[in-house]
Amino acid sequence: MRSLTALTSTLTGLALAGAMALTLASCAGPNRSETDTITAPGPNEGLPYTIDLPTSQGSWVPEVSHRGRIPAEGATIDIERLGTFSFEASEVETTRPDIFRPGHFSVFDVLVHLSERGEIDLEYHFDEGMNTHVIDAINGEPHWWYEARYSQGWFETNVFRMDMYPFKDGTDIRVFTRDEDYMDRVYRTFAAEVERLGANNGEVVIPRVVINGPLTDLVFENVTVTPHDTRPDILAPGVVTALDILLSLGEQGSLESVGLTWYDRIAGADPVDGYWVERINADQASGGCGFVYETGPEEFRGFAGSHIHIPLDVRVIVSPEYALWFWICL
Repeated sequence: MRSLTALTSTLTGLALAGAMALTLASCAGPNRSETDTITAPGPNEGLPYTIDLPTSQGSWVPEVSHRGRIPAEGATIDIERLGTFSFEASEVETTRPDIFRPGHFSVFDVLVHLSERGEIDLEYHFDEGMNTHVIDAINGEPHWWYEARYSQGWFETNVFRMDMYPFKDGTDIRVFTRDEDYMDRVYRTFAAEVERLGANNGEVVIPRVVINGPLTDLVFENVTVTPHDTRPDILAPGVVTALDILLSLGEQGSLESVGLTWYDRIAGADPVDGYWVERINADQASGGCGFVYETGPEEFRGFAGSHIHIPLDVRVIVSPEYALWFWICL
């Protein structure tokens, strides 16, 4: 059963900040230069910082970015039938420099790190048709998948590419086998996204985006999403995230305003280090009520795999089938 603390962590900064982003060199969008301002946690660490968009200059790009902490602590990963393995986050390197900045990495990279240390025998390859690394076998056995949870979170079913799931201190990981039919279904959705991306000449175009709130009932079709580089501390330039969906709708004149709040931590959840959407148009999060979101393939809608708690400013998207923001009260 999900703990009240975990659920509160999910809803307190409503809406959930998730991040679905992929490098798209062909997508034009406002990119940050190395001289743009990035703040590190300082005297006000742990206190929320609110940004209203568009800015006074009419921009849908935050004028100040915050820097999330680089993973540096010891951690463990549980692998079914093989045991629990320890590693130092500071020693793990990314296999996706097209997505992650130096010092940041994915859940998949932990397995590669263990394999390079000789603790497991990992066989894998990069599949361009799915835009992800595929595990062929661990110690000779095929059909592996995973679940992860952040600080004060819970393990949840997901169909999110393992090499795009951002690791941060406090992350727990477990890896296990699934049946071949399930893995084939997941991989088909990955391939469908890449095909959709190609059909749109490399642009991220989401067939259906829905925003439902107390005062909001919006449905958009074929939404073009461009990168805004709101997290240049973690993600490479040009990577598209779930947050970019809202920012793109704003630039296209489909949303009046969006309110973001940066949290270093929320209650016992630490680190959080992300932007949370607390207002869309006139719908403002208050008390235990606010927006949550999900995005991904329709086949795995909701808690079947698309609704997962990755902050939306670092949740990488390739070309998802849908995106949904909806209102919930604790």
